[in-house]
Amino acid sequence: MATQGAAHNFLICSCDDTMPLDAEAVRRGCRSESVTTAHQLCGSQLDHFRMIAGQDLPLTVGCTFRKTALSDVAVEAGRTTPVVFANLRETAGWSSDAAAAGPKMAALLAAASVPMPEVASVPVESGGVILIYGCDESAIEAGRLLQDHLDVTVMIVPPAAMTLTANVDFPVVKGKIKTVTGSLGAFELTVDDFAQPAPSSRSVLAFGSSRSGAQSRCDIILDLSRGTPLFTASDLRDGYLRADPGHRSEMLEAVLKARDLTGTFEKPRFVSFDASLCAHSRSQIVGCSRCLDLCPAGAITPQGDHAAIDPHICAGCGQCAAVCPTGAASYALPPEDVLMRKLRAMILAYREAGGVNPVILFHDDAHGAPLIDALARFGNGVPANVLPFSVNEVTQVGLESLAAIFAYGGSSVRFLLREKPRHDVSGLRRTIALVSPILAGLGFDSNRVSSIETDDPDVLGLMLREIPVLTTTSRPASFRAIGDKRGALRFALSELHRAALNPVDVIQLPAGAPFGMVNLAVDACTLCLSCVSACPTGALRDNPDLPMLQFREDACVQCGLCEATCPENAITLQPQLDFRAATAPPRILKQEEPFCCIRCSKPFGVRSTIDRVVAKLEGSHWMFKGTGRLDLIRMCEDCRIAVVSEENFDPYGGPDRVIRTTDDYLKEREEIAKRGPVS
Repeated sequence: MATQGAAHNFLICSCDDTMPLDAEAVRRGCRSESVTTAHQLCGSQLDHFRMIAGQDLPLTVGCTFRKTALSDVAVEAGRTTPVVFANLRETAGWSSDAAAAGPKMAALLAAASVPMPEVASVPVESGGVILIYGCDESAIEAGRLLQDHLDVTVMIVPPAAMTLTANVDFPVVKGKIKTVTGSLGAFELTVDDFAQPAPSSRSVLAFGSSRSGAQSRCDIILDLSRGTPLFTASDLRDGYLRADPGHRSEMLEAVLKARDLTGTFEKPRFVSFDASLCAHSRSQIVGCSRCLDLCPAGAITPQGDHAAIDPHICAGCGQCAAVCPTGAASYALPPEDVLMRKLRAMILAYREAGGVNPVILFHDDAHGAPLIDALARFGNGVPANVLPFSVNEVTQVGLESLAAIFAYGGSSVRFLLREKPRHDVSGLRRTIALVSPILAGLGFDSNRVSSIETDDPDVLGLMLREIPVLTTTSRPASFRAIGDKRGALRFALSELHRAALNPVDVIQLPAGAPFGMVNLAVDACTLCLSCVSACPTGALRDNPDLPMLQFREDACVQCGLCEATCPENAITLQPQLDFRAATAPPRILKQEEPFCCIRCSKPFGVRSTIDRVVAKLEGSHWMFKGTGRLDLIRMCEDCRIAVVSEENFDPYGGPDRVIRTTDDYLKEREEIAKRGPVS
């Protein structure tokens, strides 16, 4: 059933009758009789909106055109809780399929009505100290434009042979940036070939003696150098602006952005991180490095046994959270469970209202929303069965959300990307490659999940209308996502398995999947249990009473720490998804008979290991020659100490050593020479 109750007002507007409204479909989908229609909500019917907004009930308005003005009117009417807005016009009503868009409108309203938690933020302070890094007179020009607003320093790349046409009121130096770290408000630079200008510079700038390794700090960097960007994924680094000085409009745009980067800002904390769940490394042995491999902004670095995310550098792409197998990294804008609840509300409302074949279109507001708007205003609009779903970054969507979509009865999923993405999206492609075999193994048709990479609204419209009609589950789920990310993922997958068209118990997955089993070469394993000590999730366990190695597949995240730690190279990983693992008991990988002390009968080791050590030392080591000396190996640590003390055994008292002198070596050489060469 849908998430809404009767105590919720829904207000939808036909925008001067430019789109049809199916109020009955909205009532069915949102499970609310309080659905009011209008034709000019922000104009002639504003008093009607004021009356409804003044009621002490949750209110969702199906229009975003003048939401700021309407929010102000609601406050004037005495409303104390915010009004929720959903864009029905561009995403549903302005379409060649508008007559069939009633279920879609219900879905969009239901999703928008799911409450969103507040997002934590981190403070960012910028004192307005800017470094303009250039190669010609354009850097000086940018400095003049900014000198009344920011604390300007211009650095010219060597050889810095340029004319200084007039005096400037800010420092102009020479230097080449060697390294730079940090972000807005906290950049730290190392500069080579640094030199101050000579006051006597005449026709061209002249500089004094240079030095390398100079240190500097600044709040903002404006890069006009035409060289290689100072950061990977430079568009994602707050406070770093880059422009081609040959394009004046581009340079002026960067100057205007720089002028506003002073003061105190609140930056969202995009990712929540729990170091105790991280499976990065143990004892300086690296296991999982998924987030480190994917972060385009360089915000993630190793820190001992776990990774660390710098929230000031993090750009919010969310790929770390999408691929994190343990849930140590989880997205916060919104959290995964909230995202799944919004998807649940959308798909269930769509189905309750009579919609079929729902396709979820993930998009962001910066790129996707303008394309959808253009398609609605100048094209045929979005098809009635395509449900646009706005997220902060499409790369934040993980396997748990995709599994939930198909469990709820979704037909297909599309990710709307730029034709040339701002950053590497390999994390998203990895997620798609992971969900595809799972869906195929459960009987769903191929190509259920893919991306649309375009900047052209016409191409977007064409590709959306080419999405095939695919069979959905006849047993749709209705579960609510709760708990941590790993738990929500497991639950979503189990519900997907229950709703599958052709369920199987085990599906083989590609390398890097967060599920799987451990294969053990039993003959090579010595039950040293180093793998148990390294396992961060408790998937590998021992038995305090018996020499035993146990494995619980449901807890394994395939981090690889056990494989890397095993001194006998006896462990290999096998990525797979076993739907029975959640209820299966731990599997015994190896068990041996314990060895009991021959003196006190206390079990203290593994019989095969003790026998192997005895066989190896017997007759080959001076400490264990003589009657009963090998019995020390067969005793526990307490009895061994007692026996050694009773015998006054000196472990350093080895056999008598024969001291050889130089004469002994010379004599041996003479004897060899007399025997002549060996034929």
